[in-house]
Amino acid sequence: MSGWRREDGPVLRIEDLSVVFHVRSSFFSTRPIAAVTSVSLALAKGETVAVVGESGSGKTTLGRATLRLAPAAQGRIVFEGEDVTGLEGEDMLRFRRRAQAIFQDPFSSLSPYMRTGELVEEPLVIHGPSDRSEREALVLAALEQVKLRPAAEFAEKYPHTLSGGQRQRVSIARAMVLEPDYLVADEPVSMIDASSRAEILYLLAELQQQRDLTFLYITHDLASARHFADRIAVMYAGRIVELAPAAQLIEDPQHPYTKALLAAVPEPDPANRLRQRPVVGGEPPDAGALPTGCAFAPRCPAVIAGTCEREVPPLIELLDGHEVACHLYPAGVSSTDASASSAAST
Repeated sequence: MSGWRREDGPVLRIEDLSVVFHVRSSFFSTRPIAAVTSVSLALAKGETVAVVGESGSGKTTLGRATLRLAPAAQGRIVFEGEDVTGLEGEDMLRFRRRAQAIFQDPFSSLSPYMRTGELVEEPLVIHGPSDRSEREALVLAALEQVKLRPAAEFAEKYPHTLSGGQRQRVSIARAMVLEPDYLVADEPVSMIDASSRAEILYLLAELQQQRDLTFLYITHDLASARHFADRIAVMYAGRIVELAPAAQLIEDPQHPYTKALLAAVPEPDPANRLRQRPVVGGEPPDAGALPTGCAFAPRCPAVIAGTCEREVPPLIELLDGHEVACHLYPAGVSSTDASASSAAST
């Protein structure tokens, strides 16, 4: 593509990305809100990386920034070897075709004035074939692929006649009709009934296998992240504080914040429901007035006085593929020392 700079590497590479919004603090002035700060992350072809964290941690903004829906104040996004950070015009249109999103709310993301077929066809009007009959065939194939059958009947329905799970399937069909390579799934099951959640996640996993899709899966649900994702990135106050293979992070968390998130997951086994759990008090910091040093320090049960409040810990690799940003694990610590330190801080 003209104007793009080709490089070798993974499907998506986020390099030292920061996103800052400026909000009005008074009639005459604004203040900066650091939504994402110095995030670096690489996604391989066919991989799913889940991004988890509390509300306001920056996970949705990160996903939007990878799609160029939020402006980068620093860093860059490299997609399939192309620097897409400053794309415009035709190059941006080509990128949009290959990178799509499924948003959280299937009730507000679909126009109530358009039939299902028209909603799925909309991206094709911009990016697809000019022939109407060819577009209609692609729409029916997309509806069939997300198991809205018979597809021809569903194409005539309006969103208000569909269930929450069916609406989200329409959203998935609209994203998939362009046959993208990269998909941001932003809390895709949080606003639908429990019986449909597993079905939607299974559908996404099936589509990923068929198309070798790369997913950025944004969620607050660690249980679904464990089963759906290959790796999990934990965000706090705009930064990644831990990154590891999904099973490894769930079974052996290193960062105190990750441990607190896991401790808050409901316990299905009645025998374990009354066990003592670590509780982290306080609230996440204001993104417009972040504390110096580690942003989690004011809430951290393992805070190191004189260090955590002064210095931002770097994200370092402790174990094979397991990275953490915490002063409990100084740079250069061995895998054995990391495991011992983790056990001591639990």
